[in-house]
Amino acid sequence: MDSAAVPGGQRRCPGPASPPAAPPPPRAPQERSPFRHVRYENLVGGLSGGVLSTLVLHPLDLVKIRFAVSDGLKLRPKYNGILHCLATIWREDGFRGLYRGVTPNVWGAGASWGLYFYFYNAIKAYKTEDRLEGLGATEHLVSAAEAGAMTLCITNPIWVTKTRLVLQYEAGIDSSKRQYKGMLDALIKIYKYEGIRGLYKGFVPGLFGTSHGALQFMVYEELKTKYNRYKNRQFDLKLSALEYITMAALSKIFAVCATYPYQVVRARLQDQHNRYSGVVDVIRRTWRKEGVHGFYKGIVPNVIRVTPACCITFVVYEKVSHFLISLKNGG
Repeated sequence: MDSAAVPGGQRRCPGPASPPAAPPPPRAPQERSPFRHVRYENLVGGLSGGVLSTLVLHPLDLVKIRFAVSDGLKLRPKYNGILHCLATIWREDGFRGLYRGVTPNVWGAGASWGLYFYFYNAIKAYKTEDRLEGLGATEHLVSAAEAGAMTLCITNPIWVTKTRLVLQYEAGIDSSKRQYKGMLDALIKIYKYEGIRGLYKGFVPGLFGTSHGALQFMVYEELKTKYNRYKNRQFDLKLSALEYITMAALSKIFAVCATYPYQVVRARLQDQHNRYSGVVDVIRRTWRKEGVHGFYKGIVPNVIRVTPACCITFVVYEKVSHFLISLKNGG
């Protein structure tokens, strides 16, 4: 009878063949958390960048809004240019005047950038979950528009409050003559006298304005991707601060030039010194009285402000979020 070798050099007779092992039972599909793509690092990074850039450049935002609503009403101050506007505000209301409306602006910019990056990165991660490559230009555009609409639903009341505070120019340094004493007072009074509708004035043009952020993020993401491909690097590789600044500036200038008229329409709807029946009324009256030029009032101080503001925001966001993610991963 034949024998079979076993460990230790001993030999034994083979027994009956053992039955094949049963296959393991199939694993139940692992449930995926609906919040698996939500990262607080993106929220903190965006909030940090938005707050810092707003604190540095708020006076230029104030100038932009005052030029945007300049429709010929007698109560409005007349300015010959950006420097004249800044000098006039400084002379009449001091340093405090240059930062009128800064509180809701900081809240609004911080919340908007934080929520925007928060929603945008979650949407982008969800769409690229089972893909090796990043999103295309159209997908970036749609993702950014979705994130912008979600953010605006939360932050529109803050922007109405900021506009009202920035346009309190008739009181000068006498605070007792001001219609609103601060952000909270403005929110309460707008709700009391105008209701929810008052807090959401300018929402429609603001919703259209999500195209601004969508175009900006599309160009920003495409520039990063194509630059990394040009350098033969991974498409989502971290860049240097100078590279982020360059791409943020180019994408912002493109978005501003493409969508600025909606900001004029929104500011005029939110202005407490004039009354419009809606978006169409603003467009019709602006076109009749001021022509095409009316839709681009304030664009120069806006470009001067938003370009460095965007660079600061994006660099701070990228650095803070990458730092927090590496810290979380133990790196």
